[in-house]
Amino acid sequence: MIAVVVAGLGGLGVVVWVLAKLGKALIKIAEVLAAAAVVVLALWLMVKAVVWALRQTLTHWRTSLAVVALLAWWGWSSLVVTVGVVVGVLTGWRLVSVASFDAWAGRYLRAWSRRWAIYAPKFPDWLHACGLSVTQDAAPVVVTLSPLGRALGRSRSRSQVRGEIPRVVGVRSGASWDEVRVRLVPGQKPEGFDEAARALASARGVARCQVRELTPNVVSIDFQRRNLLTDPVPCPDLSTLTGIHGGAVDLRRVWSGRTEYGQDWHVPLAGGHTLVAGATGAGKNSVMWCPLVSIAPAIRDGWVRVSGIDPKGMELAYGRGIFHRYAVTGTDAVAVLDDLIDAMNTRKTEFAGRVRSVPISPTHPLELLEFDEIGALTRYTDRKTRDAITERVALLTTQGRALGFTVRGYVQEPTKDTVPVRELFPRRICLRVSARKCPAARNKATGWC
Repeated sequence: MIAVVVAGLGGLGVVVWVLAKLGKALIKIAEVLAAAAVVVLALWLMVKAVVWALRQTLTHWRTSLAVVALLAWWGWSSLVVTVGVVVGVLTGWRLVSVASFDAWAGRYLRAWSRRWAIYAPKFPDWLHACGLSVTQDAAPVVVTLSPLGRALGRSRSRSQVRGEIPRVVGVRSGASWDEVRVRLVPGQKPEGFDEAARALASARGVARCQVRELTPNVVSIDFQRRNLLTDPVPCPDLSTLTGIHGGAVDLRRVWSGRTEYGQDWHVPLAGGHTLVAGATGAGKNSVMWCPLVSIAPAIRDGWVRVSGIDPKGMELAYGRGIFHRYAVTGTDAVAVLDDLIDAMNTRKTEFAGRVRSVPISPTHPLELLEFDEIGALTRYTDRKTRDAITERVALLTTQGRALGFTVRGYVQEPTKDTVPVRELFPRRICLRVSARKCPAARNKATGWC
């Protein structure tokens, strides 16, 4: 028995000794693995931080440069003096010339400040409140409750709802509009933002908000801070145009006024037809007359020959002297259109097989037809005259572009029934209308702008 006990104790000692050695080895291995894990985690966090810093630097380079400049500045006193001098120079610049200041510095400073003071902190809440966030499926989360909680009948699980908010990728601030570029979340479409434009305007506290599609997954949500079109924009003074040669007028980029963004608005008169829709008093005559004033030298020198059809006999009568052809009644309108078609066929015979587009010159001028109240003669007249005018306008709009013939029509009701040839006008401008009959500007399929 004593021998057995001694042998057992000896074996137990050997086991304990072996286990102690194994424990020490495992501890060393664990220490090595822990150290390696710490090193790998530190390297991963470092790489992630570097990538994040580079991304932020490239995305927000102005803010990054400003932060780096502040951190690298030597001495707080010199920094305060420099900032004061810069603020003083900018303030003086703005007082002397607001236009140049806003063009070179003001709009960038305003966009930067509004992005970080208004849109970055508040825009996600606005989008969520307007229903423009995407909520993912609810994920069940198991919650362990105490016996007291189970006794009170509380649920053992709850649902955790996660949502994704479209991300702001850039802000531009002009004289009257803030343009906020937003990247959509998968599952969203630009039409949803267009429908919520009124709610977004109320959230921002502005009168107008419009949505423009930039790319399939990026839209620009524009907020109008003030209206630059409350006062009319004067046409160019004719005295300043007397020294310009008619051939120097760019007929594909004619100044026609200013946009609501405060930028010059240019429209092409050569190379396409235009249909302008707008209710009474919306400004169709401004769209008509301002380009004609801008191309006055070309009309004077014979580079442009203008024809007019004026069913009311009032709108175009102010400039009766510039119209080579002029009609008021339906019969006279058919005669004017026939004359234009004959001239187009003559030019077609002369240039067939030689060029793709007839070059504009005094010998072959741009034939520009101003057709006011086109709906009065394409619907609200007798059937024979209506069909004749519709047929002739269709011929001019389908064949006249390459031959140097341009039709510009104006209508109050831009429906297909009123203007059967509406789709033959590749460029369509919608002003204020009594009902939403003009598609939105971002609708590329219809061509309305």
